[in-house]
Amino acid sequence: MNRLANETSPYLLQHANNPVDWFSWGEEALQKAKTEDKPILVSIGYSSCHWCHVMEKESFEDDSTAKIMNDHFINVKIDREERPDLDHIYMDAVQAMAGNGGWPLNVFLTPNGKPFYGGTYFPHQRAYNRPSWKEVLLNVSKIFIDRRDDVETQADTLIKHIEKSNSFGKAKSNFTDNNILFSQDSLHIIFQNIMKQADTEWGGFGKAPKFPQTITIQYLLRYYHFTKNEQALKQAVLSLDKMIQGGIYDHLQGGFARYSTDTEWLAPHFEKMLYDNALLIAVLSEAYQLTKKSSFKEVILQTIEFVKTELMHPDFGFYSAMDADSEGEEGTYYVWSYQEVQEVLGENSVLFCEFFDISPNGNWEGKNILRTQTLIEVFAEQRSISLKELEEILNHGKKELLKKRNERIKPLLDDKVILSWNALMNTALSKAYAALSDDRILDLAVKNMNFIVQNLINPETNGLCHTWKNNKAKHPAFLDDFAFLIQALIYLGQSTTDVKWIDLAAEFSKIVKKEFRDEETAFFYYTNKEQQDVIVRKKEVYDGAQPSANAVMAENFFRLSILLNDNSFKSLSEQSVLSLSTAIVQYPGSFSNWACLLMDMVYGLNEIAIVGELHTVYLKELLALYIPNKLCMASAFSNKDYPLIAGKNVNKEQTFIFLCKNYTCQKPVKSIIELQEQLSSVKSIN
Repeated sequence: MNRLANETSPYLLQHANNPVDWFSWGEEALQKAKTEDKPILVSIGYSSCHWCHVMEKESFEDDSTAKIMNDHFINVKIDREERPDLDHIYMDAVQAMAGNGGWPLNVFLTPNGKPFYGGTYFPHQRAYNRPSWKEVLLNVSKIFIDRRDDVETQADTLIKHIEKSNSFGKAKSNFTDNNILFSQDSLHIIFQNIMKQADTEWGGFGKAPKFPQTITIQYLLRYYHFTKNEQALKQAVLSLDKMIQGGIYDHLQGGFARYSTDTEWLAPHFEKMLYDNALLIAVLSEAYQLTKKSSFKEVILQTIEFVKTELMHPDFGFYSAMDADSEGEEGTYYVWSYQEVQEVLGENSVLFCEFFDISPNGNWEGKNILRTQTLIEVFAEQRSISLKELEEILNHGKKELLKKRNERIKPLLDDKVILSWNALMNTALSKAYAALSDDRILDLAVKNMNFIVQNLINPETNGLCHTWKNNKAKHPAFLDDFAFLIQALIYLGQSTTDVKWIDLAAEFSKIVKKEFRDEETAFFYYTNKEQQDVIVRKKEVYDGAQPSANAVMAENFFRLSILLNDNSFKSLSEQSVLSLSTAIVQYPGSFSNWACLLMDMVYGLNEIAIVGELHTVYLKELLALYIPNKLCMASAFSNKDYPLIAGKNVNKEQTFIFLCKNYTCQKPVKSIIELQEQLSSVKSIN
């Protein structure tokens, strides 16, 4: 057993019995590399990564391979979910060297921590046009000894490349007239560029592998809301429908896998991540508000139930992920043979198998992944069976198969709690509550936020921590932890009417400005200014599998500027959008969160205050409406400390709704119907 036995990360603990002399990232390993003048081998992965497991079994568990690693390198194992800051830096380096990246990520550093060579998965034996891992180890060791000057030069060049790519935001906007950027014309161009990548047959964007790209779908929903462009709504709904119908969605228990390996959403990469499910719940909630499709409501509730059942700590924190592998193979837990389904379901298996595309030959590697290809109403009509009877057969079948599946060996659970991912789920719960008006969902959001406040704030420094496990919080929080948490607090404050959440959002926003700001730009570094163990302080602006922390922070500042009447927040938000103006318009797939913020800036926020005895009743009614650019506060009384509800004095028995927009306020009204009429009037003027 090596040093990793003392860690809490499930991924690091998986490697605790390797013969490799692993270190975790820290001063002990870095100092040993300098003292012994040895290169550092950094191997980065995460617990639900299939090829990480493969490389461990092939190489890291092999004694002869471990000996080479131990003799020639200081070996450091990193959980990318614990240290995303290091992952970002070394992923950039490998992408610059190899032209691609991914996990496992294996990168070689000089003793002072600078990368000079790296790659992803290397096989135990030469294969896939890749050298074997042993060949790589021996060649790198030889080059480090024989060509040290070249190694140092390469490392310095890579660091300069990373620093240069990190210098954005200092140049002025490419738009000669800012009014052009902040116009509906820009939003139309963004839409057209999104549709160039749209798969109009199977939904989603681009070719396989296909990721959900939820924020792009969110943009299309909001674009339809403002423009009534049917093509935007059609593509958004198609994308969600096809994901729900496909194998990426777990038809037995709910919850989504990380991505699809094919264009039809059939064969997922079977790992289930908390953040993916959070982002999908959020966009499905907006889609349900807009369309009222019952299938969206059903999937929202099922996915929340999956998270509660499989990914929730007893104290209401949410775990990170479920593995793709079980019993040594990917997908084993989720797939079925035709014979298995027949044995479990008996006489009802024929209809069930036809509906869920289950056949003797299988639809994936000889096995079957449940998916639907026909609407249930159409299928019932084709089989001359009532819809009610068919639903009973299918629901009974799903329950029986789930019961049978629960007898299998479950995939590994990564039970560390990550602040940023919990915050994304908290926002999703607030959005789901708004869409469905289900008090149980809001109660879960409040309990989860209380868990965050009680467990992820460091009592010694009063700062946030990135991860928590076994009653121990670790690692200073990163920008996405702060950004996603502030966003969640704003939504929770809106949903609960409890101003303490808005106060916390304001407090954490001030910390972000103080600890993370790049003073030369409107952007923020991923790490705080006190952190010393990274060779570059990176700034991240691209939307990937998760939203850009800078984009979410810009959105937070835009909303807080109104909630707190602080123009400095608004200025920061607008400056960051201006700095990325061309990229947002031309490449919205990578800047979709920024594009949604630009839309808010173009159309303006509807500032809505509800004050009076029935404020909670009216608020629930208001939240259910699809008004993506609303910002509201509700209170029984006026409160001078919060601009939206300051000076809104009403009689005790009365409740008034106040709408303001673009520095102009409308006459107070007494019903949500009257408010909707005002909103239509204000919208038509804009």
